[in-house]
Amino acid sequence: MVVGKLILLALTVFVTVVNGNSEGDALYALRRSVKDPDNVLQSWDPNLVSPCTWFHVTCNQDNQVTRLDLGNSNLSGHLVPDLGKLEHLQYLELYKNNIGGTIPAELGNLKNLISLDLYNNNITGKIPATLGKLKSLVFMRLNDNHLVGRIPRELASISSLKVVDVSSNNLCGPIPTTGPFEHIPLNNFENNPRLEGPELQGLASYDTNCS
Repeated sequence: MVVGKLILLALTVFVTVVNGNSEGDALYALRRSVKDPDNVLQSWDPNLVSPCTWFHVTCNQDNQVTRLDLGNSNLSGHLVPDLGKLEHLQYLELYKNNIGGTIPAELGNLKNLISLDLYNNNITGKIPATLGKLKSLVFMRLNDNHLVGRIPRELASISSLKVVDVSSNNLCGPIPTTGPFEHIPLNNFENNPRLEGPELQGLASYDTNCS
């Protein structure tokens, strides 16, 4: 009985260490990809067993990363595909920084994500269609960036989605009108000169003159 309990304890510790190292590696990849003049990431030590002791990182009782709070932190650089490995992440808060580059398609792997806040940055490229896989997503704020291309129709399949703001970008094509987009106010799409207004079901092609 005692031996069995010791084996179970050892396995629990092993899983925690492996999980912590994996998530720590993913977060440290982000640290390496950004400039941090205010040293807000100073506590992110890759030699620690778990990132749960790092500032701006929140974990659940199983030492799994659930929040990343780095809004308004004067960070520049770019996002990394490794963030898609944070499978328990619920809140990704990187708003009001100077982050550039594109949104990694791998963020679509964050199946528990509730809030994606990347607004007020310098992010370029398209909104990845893979974000349509985020079936727990409630808030998606990508406004005030330099995003181009269409609003992915895949996002209309996220029934939990309550807030979408993509205003002040350079998006094009029609605005989706099905699913959660039925209730998103039009001012959350404003200041995109190439957006063509709400999609007219059956009357207009979705991808009209948009790339």
